[in-house]
Amino acid sequence: MKRTLAILGSTGSIGTQALEVVSEHADLFEVYALTANNQVDLLINQARKYMPEVVVIANEQKYPELKEALEDLPIKVWAGSDAIAQVVQSEPIDMVLTAMVGYSGLKPTIAAIKAGKAIALANKETLVVAGELITSLATEHKVPVLPVDSEHSAIFQCLAGEWENQVEKILLTASGGPFRTKTMEELAGVTKAQALKHPNWSMGAKITIDSASMMNKGFEMIEAKWLFGVTPEQIQIVVHPQSVIHSMVQFEDGAVMAQLGIPDMKLPISYAFSYPKRLKSKAPRLDFNQYSTLTFEEPDMKRFRNLAFAFDAIRTGGNMPCILNAANEIVVAAFLRDEIGFLQMSDVIEKTMEKSSFIATPTYEDYVATDAEARRVAAAVMKTI
Repeated sequence: MKRTLAILGSTGSIGTQALEVVSEHADLFEVYALTANNQVDLLINQARKYMPEVVVIANEQKYPELKEALEDLPIKVWAGSDAIAQVVQSEPIDMVLTAMVGYSGLKPTIAAIKAGKAIALANKETLVVAGELITSLATEHKVPVLPVDSEHSAIFQCLAGEWENQVEKILLTASGGPFRTKTMEELAGVTKAQALKHPNWSMGAKITIDSASMMNKGFEMIEAKWLFGVTPEQIQIVVHPQSVIHSMVQFEDGAVMAQLGIPDMKLPISYAFSYPKRLKSKAPRLDFNQYSTLTFEEPDMKRFRNLAFAFDAIRTGGNMPCILNAANEIVVAAFLRDEIGFLQMSDVIEKTMEKSSFIATPTYEDYVATDAEARRVAAAVMKTI
């Protein structure tokens, strides 16, 4: 029997690769719903190819174009963020891949968990913003949350068969991004075009900028804390420029388990879709003869302050990670519009964390209010820089 999927963010990097996995294993998976934010042309093409029951465009202004393009097909066409949160609750859906960008993934993820759907989590911001809420809801509704991020999938794979053994430390690997060796003076002048050239991975614009600033690794540290029930002190960031080792787990006896492979997101996507089974893949294999040296470094948190801010946020707890995420989304968007410098992003984030209202035990409504407030604060701070 086929597993029925809803793919949130189907036009993004993860979403398009997830659909490739579906095509390669059409006997195992079928698509019930596809959602996108703005890329209506690609969504139309995907709908015609995969024939889902429902497609949803978050940008309601794009609805007429989408509706007209698919009027000859028996596909329901919806629009708006509420519609995305509604479609994930549909009875036929077995698993929801949350591959939306940023804070927008929180509401539909909560809706899917409450509806009892298995979650393939590619939207790390959901756990950054509201990790305690999400993990408690998943426990309450007995819903598995399977990681799709390559690093967290690697950790998950290392823990297979080891659930009763005590984890001493998680070693979360990072490529270091395109600016790993640049000085502070050089970082002050880097451009958007330079930041968008990741040395190893092909990703969307927002996550690529986050990787360049190492905020992405900070977010992944917070995500790992909630996914695997460890403290920030049990998570070590290791810069590994070759991106061959995707992460490691150290156990209390000193043994270290590592997951290796070529940089290819279809492996963690297919593993989440098919867990606990593995699916045959045509992807290139890792050739160790091509890697005479694997290197490891400590991250420089003075040059890459966003990583330090992430540790500060999760140690503070409450709504501080939500503030961190909101400020980051504002500054990354501004950097992509050439309105702010690379190092100025960290300045704005730091001031936003200082100025925004802190709530020690936030509710969902508090997270919504915090996100809105922190965005306002960050936008105001940007005007002073």
